[in-house]
Order: sequence, then C-alpha cells, then structure tokens
Amino acid sequence: MTDDVAAPGRSSTPTGAPTGDLTAASTAASTAAPSPSPSPSAARRRVTAEIWIVLGLSLGQSAVYALVNIAARLTAGTPLAQQSATLNPSRSPRPYLDLTYQLLGIGFALVPVVLALFLLSAHGRSAARRIGLDGSRPGRDLGVGVGLAALIGIPGLGLYALGRAVGLTVEIQASALDAAWWTIPVLILAALKNALLEEVVVVGYLTERLGELRWSPVVIVLVSSVLRGSYHLYQGIGPFVGNLVMGLVFAEYYRRRRRVMPLVVAHTVLNVVAFVGYALIPADVLAAIGLG
Repeated sequence: MTDDVAAPGRSSTPTGAPTGDLTAASTAASTAAPSPSPSPSAARRRVTAEIWIVLGLSLGQSAVYALVNIAARLTAGTPLAQQSATLNPSRSPRPYLDLTYQLLGIGFALVPVVLALFLLSAHGRSAARRIGLDGSRPGRDLGVGVGLAALIGIPGLGLYALGRAVGLTVEIQASALDAAWWTIPVLILAALKNALLEEVVVVGYLTERLGELRWSPVVIVLVSSVLRGSYHLYQGIGPFVGNLVMGLVFAEYYRRRRRVMPLVVAHTVLNVVAFVGYALIPADVLAAIGLG
C-alpha cells in the first residue's frame, strides 16, 4: 500500500501530472529563444508612425489648421492687413471660470511634451538629459537664451511692421484677457507652455527621431523650420517667414549643441515680452504703433 501523504523532504506531484512532463515543460520554458528583434525596415516604420502620431496630437495638427485658416483669410474678400488674430483670448466673461479654462488649456497643451519625453526615454535613457532640457548649465543657458531672444526678437518686430505695411500680415493681438490679478501670471505660464511645446517637440524630439531615420542634418533643420513657420501661417505671410528664419536658427543651434534649454529660455523671453508687454501697454499707444 502506498502512502497518500508525501514523505518529509520530498515534493508532491498533482495526481495525473507526471513529473517528467513538468520537468520537460520547465526546461523548454527556460531555454525558449528570445523574441527576435524587429528588422531595420520595421523599426523605421515604427519610428515614422510615432512621429506622425506625436505631431498629429500637437503642432502638426496646428499646422494643418493654420493652412486652412490662411486659405480662408486669403479668400475672404478682406485684405490681410484688415484682419486680426488674437493669441490669448478670454474663454469666459466670468473671471474665475476664465482662469480655470486658461489653466486647463495650458496643462493639456503640455501633454504632447510629456509624451515626446516619455518616448525618447524608452530605453531607460533620460530624455531631458538627452536633449539638454535640464539645469546643468543655468548661467550659460540663460545668457545664450537672452542673446537668441534679442537676435530673433528685434528683427522680428521690423519684419512684422514691414508685413503690416505691405499687407501680408494680420493685426496680432497678443492678449485679450480681461484685467485680473491672475492675468500676468497666466500670460507668463502661456509663454512658457508655448516655448516648451515648440522647442521640445519641433526641435528636440523631431531632430532626434529624424536622425534615427538617417535623415541628413540639412533636411532635418529645414523640416523643423518649415513646420515652425507653417503653424504660424494663421498670422499671415510675414509671421510665416519670421518663424521660418527663427526655426533655422534654433534647429541649427540644437544640431550643434544638443541643448534645447537655451531655446526654451529664448522663446519664453520673446513670448513674455510680447504677451505681458501687450497687456501692460495702454491701448492708445498700441494703436499708435500698429499693434492695437
């Protein structure tokens, strides 16, 4: 008679499951070949699809809308010089509801930035360090950023004035927020949001991913700058050209230095001067210089 209870020190085997079969299954599982790596062509297709998804959720989508918008403006029967574009409109006549909408808009607009950084860090490498979005060189990044802001901003004002004079640029209202205690802080946050979204996605992320696809540096810089100009087309032909030039400078700087932080600083400074300055300058002064 056999004992149904396993003896001490011996392992029990479920009824009907031969020990040999379990051992063979365990050995097969442990020696199974790893999943094959994707082929280079499959990897390229995946990266290409990823780029389209990220752009479709962010500034690529904005570029498509801007193209439709400029087509609508050019066929509206009203000259561009007599049209206007508001960059930071009010969302509600009720101040605290307007504040809520503004903060929600800023927060959700930064989701593509988080997505791009997440995707760039897929292999455990810090995406922020990879594209230079860190605080390792605060003094140098600040100095370079302010210098780039001056390099782009001063000629940009002249280009805007020229565009208005020849009828290729709409009247840009940098802010239409009602005066409230939170107006300037929200405009500063909006300036930072735009800087992070554009520089991380259009410069850092796009350059890294197109580089993985073996695109030439010249083509990468051109694609980045044309994309930047395209989603500003709703402001007219002048801002398209101005942002195209800005894109060439910024993308080339990143190609050489692999740091996006100075670009974020420069873009934030430009936006703060435009947004907050517009909100603080009296309406009659804005009208006198063609900005109101």
